Amino acid sequence: MSGEATFDDLQISENILRGIYTYGFEKPSVIQQKSIPKIMTGKDIIAQAQSGTGKTGAFAIGTLCRIDETKQTTQVLILVPTRELADQVYNVIHELSSYTKITSMKVIGGTNISMCREELHKCPHILIGTPGRVLDMISRNYLYTNELKSLVFDEADEILSYGFKECVYDIVQQIPKTTQICLFSATLPDEILELTTKFMDEPERILVKKEELTLEGIQQFFVNVKHNDWKYDVITDLYDLITINQCIVYINNKSRILLIYEKLMQDNYPVGFITGDRTVDERKEIMDQFRSGQIRVLLSTDLLSRGIDIQQLSLVINYDLPREKETYIHRIGRSGRYGRKGIAINLINDKEIDYLKHIESFYDTKINEMPQNINELLS
Repeated sequence: MSGEATFDDLQISENILRGIYTYGFEKPSVIQQKSIPKIMTGKDIIAQAQSGTGKTGAFAIGTLCRIDETKQTTQVLILVPTRELADQVYNVIHELSSYTKITSMKVIGGTNISMCREELHKCPHILIGTPGRVLDMISRNYLYTNELKSLVFDEADEILSYGFKECVYDIVQQIPKTTQICLFSATLPDEILELTTKFMDEPERILVKKEELTLEGIQQFFVNVKHNDWKYDVITDLYDLITINQCIVYINNKSRILLIYEKLMQDNYPVGFITGDRTVDERKEIMDQFRSGQIRVLLSTDLLSRGIDIQQLSLVINYDLPREKETYIHRIGRSGRYGRKGIAINLINDKEIDYLKHIESFYDTKINEMPQNINELLS
């Protein structure tokens, strides 16, 4: 398909098309061009594309096109690894379907079970949920899968990694054999491809070529701070130096996040933090404050590294390098979405120089020492 394809070329119904254009999508991205028609045919697919390439739009539009609005049955189930991602996918689907009668709901942990049961009783067309709560609702017979047309895994590598694997197997056992399965992910480790052979029916592969998995548009720098204790000073120096729109600082462990948060608060920085320990409501409130600019700096574990799209985000700081090199693209890929320019700064010590070089060669990218004029680059 040529690069000039439009959504009008994809045989999408009028009402969904209106939702697409109202939402602000202009032309389909590569992953959307390739996967929407396939999803509409009902074939199983494995689609690989980096965060920020339009994966959510791809499976949202594709599955919306499969819904039969004349039946009030649950026809699509979308599984995601985190509540934040469930929120985001739900919002996209809600917006895209605003000119239709298609109903959707979230099925996520940390919410009231009897309310969840009541909502499920109405058989919404589309459910977006986290595996644990979805399986719980199926096993209590609150969630009916007998009319399910499509099961979508978003961030399949994350979902099928240790922790959710058994949940996923149990869910797949409970769906009709005819249900289409669509896997979307940025990375596809071998063990996942092996897993897919167990429960997918001759899936069509849509692998966005390696050169399209790019960090283009994101300038990457490192600062060698020698000692970990000095990283805090670098953060505050950078903060004064740059009049940042918004900045996410990734920190690997929760106790360190709390320490740095308390220090920054004492020093009067407008800062928030998000970890897996916080309640659904707390996380939602913090994300809203961050999006609206009340909080300028957000400290986060890798919980937030996938699927969060903050329009104003121009800077990501890795206080700690990610434990897994695959996570690096998820963290900093946020800042250059859809061609927007971004800057990523990695704080390292002497021991981590080799690991940084390893990340550099893994992504075939360039991470330079941070220049003095960093504030000019961000303006």
